[in-house]
Amino acid sequence: MTQDTETRPKTAPPDFDLDGFLPYRLTVAADRLSAGLARRYREEFGLSVAEWRVLVHLVDSGSVSVRDIGQKVSLEKSKASRAASRLEADGLIEKGINAQDRRLLVLSLTDEGRALMAQLLPLAIAYQDRLEQLVGERLDALNEAIDIILKEDP
Repeated sequence: MTQDTETRPKTAPPDFDLDGFLPYRLTVAADRLSAGLARRYREEFGLSVAEWRVLVHLVDSGSVSVRDIGQKVSLEKSKASRAASRLEADGLIEKGINAQDRRLLVLSLTDEGRALMAQLLPLAIAYQDRLEQLVGERLDALNEAIDIILKEDP
């Protein structure tokens, strides 16, 4: 080794508190919340996270394309497509052609899908109620902070 190599200080990463890093904390919290609800609808109804997201979005929005679902519920198009195919095979949704853009498929709930969601949504509402009780009087501030994060491009 040359003397320059021996005397040059090694670069060390800066101090970093992962447990205090907001993106990390939000991801862990979101994963924990999603997993808590997912356990319930998986055990009682046999649905995956992707299937739940497709179904609940259809309840909320009516007939929509797979692309729209993927964008709205933060789900890759391929995962949304696979979930839609499974739900269609189970008779819970049906696929049709988009009148404005015939290249796009439109998904909508069947009567059986609506009946399932009539059973499933009370479970989700109860989960939401439990979270609201847990957060208590800080709920409004939490929702405001989340709205800011979702609207901005940090």
